[in-house]
Amino acid sequence: MSKTTEPQTQSVSSRQQCPQASGLESLAPLVRSVEETPDPIPTTIRGSVPTWINGSFLRNGPGKFEFGKDRYTHWFDGMAMMHRFHICEGNVTYSSRFLRSDSYVRNSEKNRIVVSEFGTLAMPDPCKNIFARFFSRFQIPKATDNASVNFVKYKGDYYVSTETNYMRRVDPQTLETKEKVDWSQYIAVNSATAHPHYDREGASYNMGNSYGKSGFFYNIIRVPPPEDKAATEDSADLNGAKVICSIRAAEARRPSYYHSFVMSENYIVFIEQPIKLDLLKFMLYRIQGKSFHKVMTWEPQYGTVFHLVNRHTGKESEVRYHAAPMFTLHQINAYEDNGLLVMDMCCGDDGEVIGDFTLENLRRESGEEMDKFYNSLCRNLPRRYVLPLTVDEQTPLDQNLVALHNYKATAKKTKPGEVLLTHEELYDDELLQYGGLEFPHINYEQYNGRPYRYFYSCGFGHVFSDSLLKMDVHTKELKVWRYPGLYPSEPVFVASPKATEEDDGVVLSVIITPRHEKSTFLLVLDAKTFTELGRAEVPVNIPYGTHGVFNQMG
Repeated sequence: MSKTTEPQTQSVSSRQQCPQASGLESLAPLVRSVEETPDPIPTTIRGSVPTWINGSFLRNGPGKFEFGKDRYTHWFDGMAMMHRFHICEGNVTYSSRFLRSDSYVRNSEKNRIVVSEFGTLAMPDPCKNIFARFFSRFQIPKATDNASVNFVKYKGDYYVSTETNYMRRVDPQTLETKEKVDWSQYIAVNSATAHPHYDREGASYNMGNSYGKSGFFYNIIRVPPPEDKAATEDSADLNGAKVICSIRAAEARRPSYYHSFVMSENYIVFIEQPIKLDLLKFMLYRIQGKSFHKVMTWEPQYGTVFHLVNRHTGKESEVRYHAAPMFTLHQINAYEDNGLLVMDMCCGDDGEVIGDFTLENLRRESGEEMDKFYNSLCRNLPRRYVLPLTVDEQTPLDQNLVALHNYKATAKKTKPGEVLLTHEELYDDELLQYGGLEFPHINYEQYNGRPYRYFYSCGFGHVFSDSLLKMDVHTKELKVWRYPGLYPSEPVFVASPKATEEDDGVVLSVIITPRHEKSTFLLVLDAKTFTELGRAEVPVNIPYGTHGVFNQMG
């Protein structure tokens, strides 16, 4: 495919908009290996935890960064560690376990790294002879099952997931590792994201890649709701999963990287962004003994393409929606409004960020070295794109098709079958002092795919998040929780059982610090006022993690 015609360019990048940092502290203690706590231990409550909260806050992320003398290179490579804060009648217990993935078990048995990860290539077995070691370089490495990104749910079962074709089913109560599940045994995909969406009937949607002689495809997957009999069977069940739409990559040898996708009540949108995966370089690096994180390149000349698909029929729109080059990991929400599809997401203008999160960079010393690294990183900011859903031969050229006065984003038909989008900035300048935001979360159960007002996220005044933010998308006003030396996890909203408003409930976040040993706590904020209700202190070290969910108990 061609490069897009004259995409909208950013005059000032998201990084340039945010202030430069100075005197940042080292985060090295937040990226070191820790011990697991398999048996639940009590926490010390300060303030109070509402008695109506009944369930488990589950978190995932890397927790072990070496085996024997072998060290991982990239933060994403660390072995998955699952954490559980169980909340019942105002009390909280904590437990954690390493995921017993094949990667973890094999590395443990050999006491060295024998399974390649995103940024660390496993070296050939030193016990093999020189010819065997040489030829092992030409074998395609098997994908890892080190599922350290998220907890996901299919047919009522919990799994931990990464971005390969493997997931692991887990017990959300004990954190016990169950069977390995290979997506490719159910449908023709070689990978799937760790960010599925769920509809109100209980079906799950995800996206995965496939490639072969006919090209490279981005596939939309639907897993049906659980069946009644499934509740009695203790085994993984993805039966009935099917690909509802396959979107052909613009270039078969240079597909786009993606971490998640957009879903509204009736549509799914796949964002083909200009972070490219060089498949030929992938094979070459294997032979040369280089790691995989260097096969991704930021190529802004390609712009951004939004592919619109009807969620019920699987039919892809023939209209191509183009925008300026941008990079997005996480969507906030999307909804339909009078013939328009409104999509809110965290965006940056520089997609070279992912490869930078090496452990060497994250462990830089306080001051100039850390400042230099942080100030080189992209800042992600919330943006709104608006797609007109009905564009045909009669649609006039070069007129703004976003006619509703409450949206500042634009969409113009530039030629038959093509629409150029410009975004609306979904924030005021106040956000910039918090370094932009990421890890957005909404009242998902009630408002995903529907018009909404609030989202919760992490502010990034440091390489790792150092504040919690509540954004009102109607007024762009912020509420902030921030204290020096405290680093919060992705906030998760839990609705109160008698909620009548969107923000009736609490926000949960795990707070860690590099300043003191074993000074972790679960923070409980009133979602409406964004003030602290209580905290549950636990004397353990927890490394900086990725994503989490709240598992509501009956």
